[in-house]
Amino acid sequence: MKKEYLSPTEAAKILGISRQAVIDRIKHGAISAEKAGRQYIIPKDLIKLDKKARAKRIKIPTSPSTIEPKEEITQDAKEVLTSVEKHGIKTIQLWFVDILGILKCVSITEGELKEALAHGKGFDGSSVAGFAEAEESDIIAKPDPTTFKILPWTKETNPTARMFCDILNPDRSPYDGDTRHVLKRAISRAKKLGFVFNVGPEIEYFYFKGDKKPEIIDEGSYFELIPNDLANTLRNQTVRILEDMGITMEATHHEVAPSQHEIDPKYTDALTAADNVITSKYVIKEVAQQHGVYATFMPKPLFGVNGSGMHVHQSLFSARGGSAAGRHGHKNAFFDPKDKYHLSTTAKQFIAGQLKHAREISSLVAQWVNSYKRLVAGYEAPVYISWAQKNRTALIRVPVYRPGNEKATRVELRCPDPACNPYLAFAVMLAAGLEGVESRYKIPEPVEPNIYHMAMEERERRKLTPLPGNLFEAILETEKSKFVKDALGEHIFSRFLFNKKKEWEEYRIQISQHEIKKYLPLL
Repeated sequence: MKKEYLSPTEAAKILGISRQAVIDRIKHGAISAEKAGRQYIIPKDLIKLDKKARAKRIKIPTSPSTIEPKEEITQDAKEVLTSVEKHGIKTIQLWFVDILGILKCVSITEGELKEALAHGKGFDGSSVAGFAEAEESDIIAKPDPTTFKILPWTKETNPTARMFCDILNPDRSPYDGDTRHVLKRAISRAKKLGFVFNVGPEIEYFYFKGDKKPEIIDEGSYFELIPNDLANTLRNQTVRILEDMGITMEATHHEVAPSQHEIDPKYTDALTAADNVITSKYVIKEVAQQHGVYATFMPKPLFGVNGSGMHVHQSLFSARGGSAAGRHGHKNAFFDPKDKYHLSTTAKQFIAGQLKHAREISSLVAQWVNSYKRLVAGYEAPVYISWAQKNRTALIRVPVYRPGNEKATRVELRCPDPACNPYLAFAVMLAAGLEGVESRYKIPEPVEPNIYHMAMEERERRKLTPLPGNLFEAILETEKSKFVKDALGEHIFSRFLFNKKKEWEEYRIQISQHEIKKYLPLL
């Protein structure tokens, strides 16, 4: 007689437990199973016993990591369930990103929501870049109910909501490959020092006619308002959707290059800001697609014009003051009314930390081959490691203080671009700044003259060090950095470097149109 098998999902239905609970029991020997490719299969005769007989036949381990957790519904989760019922939501998207910051999604129905909120949703992580290997592929996406938002454009046809997820191991411990957890870890370090890390990103991007070649849809320039402009309509619609989702916008405008635009989500705590970056990028692309155009965050899609950066405004606020301090903190720790630059010692040490570790973190904040086509002289992008107040060629700019607005005291890091993974980028930025604070780094003198116009001798006299000139140079800097390894953890550190080396090698062996045009007639 042919042996019959069940999938973990089928076994879970018979046993009256979740699929993940079945996999937990398989891993701890409580249920016998075989492997068919990457999937488990379970002999049917081990499962078909009645409830009483099954309890006698299968011994369930009693260690905390293998017991099906008690269903715990938090107040936030209860509010999600209420909202789903009230608004008739049929689909809930569980969002997370891979190691490169590419958005991933698992969709569930409203019927599966309660269990997902309590236990998470199991999935095969071996197909997600930078996650698990095939032999250890079962991981859990646990929704964060505080991130629940309805997608406004779905309300009329198929009401859909989304939540960001934390990625967990089967025993519910944080998964080492979860980049959101890396940022949480850095935030916890700041909190222990008494700080809340606030950031405000400026997200630049291009609209093109399609994704096959970069054909612009407008000839606008910086701050230009063009009558009957499609891009302006797209931008305004995007902002309205994001505001409906609780993401406040400080400003939005046309950028320097043709067909280039910018939106500026209001500053907030780093974790929320990273979630907001992912959401903003998704909504920008969604709205563009609805109107038959393509939005891209590629750092340098056009030669000879400005590329797209993501300047990040940063500040540390005091976390002291209990609940009164709120999510953003109580008092700006970067402000000192007596200082020449209105910067506190903490702010100067934070800047010094980011300057010292700038080359090491470059591959995390500018993570693609194309990122380094943007970081060249002449296009308002930083090339040398320095800081200043008015000089926009510096790596770090400190906006001039306006009397009575000490909360706005901040430092602007200008090398990140919007194609980075914001969780990893914000994590290493914070870690670099905190290194400066804890180790009391000394800040160098500011460099106000335009660095692009300096003679080489002048740059050498000022001891100005360049940022990495390409991705491979940046990878080498990261690879030898114990500081970055500690910030990311071994899992993400090694997998990120592996992925980036592979990307560089793919790029290195390509034959570009520039080479054909220049060398074919000559050689």
